[in-house]
Amino acid sequence: MGSIAQRQALYFTAPGRVEVRSEPRPHPAGDELLVQTLYSAISPGTERLIYRGEFPAGLPADETIAALSGDLAYPLKYGYAAVGQVIAAGRLVDPAWLGRLVFAFNPHESHFVARPDTVQPLPAGADPPTAAMLPNMETAVSLAMDGQPVIGERVAVVGQGVVGLLLTSLLAQMPLADLVSFDIYPRRRALALASGAAACWPPDEAVTALWDRWPTGADLVYEVSGSPAGLDLAIQLAGFAGRVIIGSWYGRKRANLDLGGTFHRRHQQLISSQVSQLAPRWRGRWTHARRLELAWTMLARTRPGALITHRLPLAQAATAYHLLDEAPDEALQIVLQYET
Repeated sequence: MGSIAQRQALYFTAPGRVEVRSEPRPHPAGDELLVQTLYSAISPGTERLIYRGEFPAGLPADETIAALSGDLAYPLKYGYAAVGQVIAAGRLVDPAWLGRLVFAFNPHESHFVARPDTVQPLPAGADPPTAAMLPNMETAVSLAMDGQPVIGERVAVVGQGVVGLLLTSLLAQMPLADLVSFDIYPRRRALALASGAAACWPPDEAVTALWDRWPTGADLVYEVSGSPAGLDLAIQLAGFAGRVIIGSWYGRKRANLDLGGTFHRRHQQLISSQVSQLAPRWRGRWTHARRLELAWTMLARTRPGALITHRLPLAQAATAYHLLDEAPDEALQIVLQYET
């Protein structure tokens, strides 16, 4: 008998540890495609929590993504941003799929099977590594929708990681009165200005800088720093009846908020936003497919490939996550590359 074809898959095995394991390559069923991965993007905020072991025990990995069935528990195959090429198809699948480049919400692995209705063909001319950033752009689109910025509003974004920068680039296209942002790292602050923020300050200057600029505070503040301290800061930046959109997932980190000062008297709103579900207000006319189509459009319009700071082979995944954990000032968007 011939040797069994193998695939390479990334597993989180313990806090601070990842392994690339060989396992049998799957075969497509009659209604499935076999995709060979070319690139997969690491989601910096979520996957840093997974890497550090800061996720809540027993929480489902993602109830809306079939490839992420089961709970968050080690050993864990994770990730949801893969771009690859269809190399085989089941007998019930249109052969026109063969050879197509597709995006899928799939973990970091060299090969996977998926039904045609669960993958997204890449638009003509799309750059495959940048296309792997689609989930982060969809998150930014979802945040923009849930915040409902109004013409002439003053808007602030706390945190300029990948999602924060994508969000800033979207907000910069809207007719706001002013748009500012905040981040601890100089490189990210420079990228924020390039993405359309009128100003970007470090957090320790935030309150003074914003209230000097806007004496009535921010109308709308987005918290996408991934840090509970960022939420406390966002509350301080919001003015009377200000809206704070919380896009961060803190995992097991507790948020120690100062709600005894001006928060109560300012009638502020704290609003949770998460991309897996559409907020109820949008479900009358919006679907996940419509929002995803908009995310593709925004990827093409903003061309965020400059946010990719590292492209590393899957075999160097341990280095990728070490950079993500220890050098966030250097590592922004990391993309894993696969041998073909």
